[in-house]
Amino acid sequence: MPIIAARRYSAGNTEDHVLTLDGQPRQPLPPDSFDWIGLCEPTADEMEQARRQFDLHPLAVEDALNPTQLPKVEVYGPALFIVARTAELGDGETIVYGQTALFLGRDYLVTVRFGSSRAHNPVRERVEAHTERLAEGVDYVAHAILDFIVDGFQPIIDRFEDAVQAMEERAIDTFPQPSTIRRIFRLRRQIRRFERIAGPMEEVCERLATADLPVIDPGARIWFRDVLDHSRRALARMRGLKETLASIVETAGLLEQHRQGEMTRQLAAWAAILAVPTAIAGIYGMNFEYMPELRWRYGYFVVVGLIGTICLGLWWRFRRIGWL
Repeated sequence: MPIIAARRYSAGNTEDHVLTLDGQPRQPLPPDSFDWIGLCEPTADEMEQARRQFDLHPLAVEDALNPTQLPKVEVYGPALFIVARTAELGDGETIVYGQTALFLGRDYLVTVRFGSSRAHNPVRERVEAHTERLAEGVDYVAHAILDFIVDGFQPIIDRFEDAVQAMEERAIDTFPQPSTIRRIFRLRRQIRRFERIAGPMEEVCERLATADLPVIDPGARIWFRDVLDHSRRALARMRGLKETLASIVETAGLLEQHRQGEMTRQLAAWAAILAVPTAIAGIYGMNFEYMPELRWRYGYFVVVGLIGTICLGLWWRFRRIGWL
């Protein structure tokens, strides 16, 4: 069986009752008790047993077995069905996505996890350490799971922020290499996909924090507002990274154009300076017999001095206007 953990809680305390998936309809529990069963990548037959045992809605079971659902909240009579998407870093800078589905009833919580290596053991340890909160029921545990999932986005964002900041600093000095530009577009593609897959988590948390839903006690909405705040901050940071990546190429292009413009001005200035001796030397190299000052004793020195004076004047002028 794909049961990772199965426990019964009464008034916030863990009972020794052994829970199994046998497909037999269960008897209702007292108001201060509930069962929490965690499943990891169950088969269709195993989910059918869970459906019969907890009276789950068939459409919700179908969605739980499809690990490509977008985050959502569905109401099925007195029960609540939540789909959340998990995310973690895979090889390199690739984001690997998973799915966690939550079935919430008055006295039960069934979690179905696909494609995520982050087990819910830390969540269980944390909620079991606060018996007074755990006594509030399944809505508090659902909040803790969603908070655990949203907090899992932070390492991804931190890794991307470090990479983007390093690229941004390098782009100020030199124009990005083709490999860096390819990396920028890969990161932008990963961020766009993150917004599409994990972005609806904000809507899920907002609905849980504001709407009148079964199983969710009005007093528990404040906990979901905290998850909503974490989700909004994570998405805002991701959107900021996408804008920064777009600006890196644009800013680097502007800086490169500026550098090229400076080089062009310098080359044009030196070309203008060198054109003066070239023109004068070309004139006196035409081998005509009758040319001004051709046989003058001081003609050579006058011409060289004239060339030097004109070139020095041009250099001073170009230097003054910032071309050299």
